[in-house]
Amino acid sequence: MDPCPYVRLSVGHLGLRIPVAAKPARSVVHPSSSPCFCKIKLKGFPVQTAVVPFVPSGNSFPDAQSQTMAASFHLSKADLDKLAAKSIFSAKIFLKVSIYTGRRGTTCGVNSGKLLGKVSVPLNLAGAESKAFVFHNGWISVGKEAKGSSSQFHLNVKAEPDPRFVFQFDGEPECSPQVFLIQGNIKQPVFTCKFSFRNTGDRNNQRSRLLQSEASSGRSWLSSFGSERERPGKERKGWSITVHDLSGSPVAAASMVTPFVASPGSDRVSRSNPGSWLILRPGDGTWKPWGRLEAWRERGASDGLGYRFELIPDSAAAGIVLSESTLSSNKGGKFCIDLGGHSTNGRATPVNAASPACSPRSSGDFGYGLWPYCMYRGFVMSARVEGEGKCSKPSVEVSVQHVSCTEDAAAFVALAAAIDLSMDACRLFSQRLRKELCQQQESL
Repeated sequence: MDPCPYVRLSVGHLGLRIPVAAKPARSVVHPSSSPCFCKIKLKGFPVQTAVVPFVPSGNSFPDAQSQTMAASFHLSKADLDKLAAKSIFSAKIFLKVSIYTGRRGTTCGVNSGKLLGKVSVPLNLAGAESKAFVFHNGWISVGKEAKGSSSQFHLNVKAEPDPRFVFQFDGEPECSPQVFLIQGNIKQPVFTCKFSFRNTGDRNNQRSRLLQSEASSGRSWLSSFGSERERPGKERKGWSITVHDLSGSPVAAASMVTPFVASPGSDRVSRSNPGSWLILRPGDGTWKPWGRLEAWRERGASDGLGYRFELIPDSAAAGIVLSESTLSSNKGGKFCIDLGGHSTNGRATPVNAASPACSPRSSGDFGYGLWPYCMYRGFVMSARVEGEGKCSKPSVEVSVQHVSCTEDAAAFVALAAAIDLSMDACRLFSQRLRKELCQQQESL
């Protein structure tokens, strides 16, 4: 499998230092008593916002807690070509940062923060697909104070290669499509998907087999997922999708283990009672759990698909949350696992350098992973899904460092199928699903 070139542009190690002699106007809130923030902009990408910690005048660098990533931009080959064209025919490429004192937010439609100053960092991304570059690392003077006594802003801006495998479903997951590996203009079939229903007996038998498998290892994680909730009426249950390689061997699966049930007196799946999927991988002649995806329907102005994905490590009873956010029910969006930066939806996913989360065990046949264990760090994967009622052919990006065999890639493909199917599973129960998602004997 050949990856596609990507570049990760990251901004971090933020800090603001204001000289003791400087006396801000009364309208400006001094950062020592109130956090500051900044807006980070790269042309053609959404603006990202980050908190800027205050650094005492005697300190040369931000403390260890400040040395984290504040924002990141993921640049594909097309993005790089577009930016390169802009730098030739127009102004140079700049990363622009606006620093504000005071808290984020608006009051009566007016920004609450007071603009302290702006900095621009020139970028030259030529060659960044294969080599890391540091464009700035240190202090920059900001503000309108006299020369030599101005405020100073600390940041680190760097670009590094982040190659990814890109997969594209050739149809909606419930239509049992092929999955292609995309490399430039080349589409290579690598997987096939089989969507199916499980009847009650099949589900109970599978549950029994999983329980027996886990009992032999001294764990009973499945019992923590709640009952099967066999309720009459408003529920969607028994969906399953299996990913096969080109030889026909099953290499991953997503199985709905907790039905999606409408909350009492409502027409929606609630956050307090979500449906859930297990993402399974083959091992030792049976299916073994790799991750768990919960999904529900959010209420209010942010009406959408809420989700939480957690990894199920071999050596721990409790799952490790890798991603939790919301996708628009109308427009869709990107499900993203990005440990150490901001997700595509603008919300940061958990950052924990000491997390025991490791990549799926694998044979290492492609040579890209750190077998047998590899920490999940940086960008892990993303999956683009469409909103309700729209034809959705999910596209999946997976970081090369987290794929060391076919089964690794297939697990992420199965996860992408589960998040796409959850968009349908969480539709209001007053709306009928397409026929592929309805068992003939059930009325949904």
